[in-house]
Amino acid sequence: MIDPVQRGRRTLVLLAIVFLGPMAVAMALYFSNFQWRPQGTTEHGVLYRPARPVAVLGPTGNPGEDAPRGKWALIYIGPGACPAECRQALIAMRQVRRALGRDLDRIERLFVVTTGAPDTAFLESEHDGIKIITDGNAVAEIVTIAGDIGEGDLLLADPLGNLVMRYPAGTPMKGIHADLQRLLKISTIG
Repeated sequence: MIDPVQRGRRTLVLLAIVFLGPMAVAMALYFSNFQWRPQGTTEHGVLYRPARPVAVLGPTGNPGEDAPRGKWALIYIGPGACPAECRQALIAMRQVRRALGRDLDRIERLFVVTTGAPDTAFLESEHDGIKIITDGNAVAEIVTIAGDIGEGDLLLADPLGNLVMRYPAGTPMKGIHADLQRLLKISTIG
């Protein structure tokens, strides 16, 4: 027969193991050099780590009225003639913004023209409300800070004027939309 005092101690030890054991294992994993961390990510674009500040897009920047003051911005950088890749990227920007529903006012679309004059007839008929940046200094700054981008890539800037993400050409619109929905849901700015 087991002594009631021993039974009580055994019960106490088992309860301590059940309730404190998982915490002890978690602390051991956290503070050890094992570095157990999930490897998967949920974003569909490529994060800029760290974010890259672009003065002309920030709250005190001065590229005229074309800067997205206090809003998230989807940015396309390309020639003014707007070849097929450009048109596809601009359509993707428009459709993703429209799909945001009530949050669409929190997103601006920017077309940064690197060479030539923009095709204003096409932009006015197909992309009403898109902001065009043609100022040489602003374009040079954005292109330099964006780094190595491909034809048809989209960029995402936060309301503080930082480039935070790049979407390579061919990124599904659903992926961009999902990222923006998640960002707008948790964002306390813009």
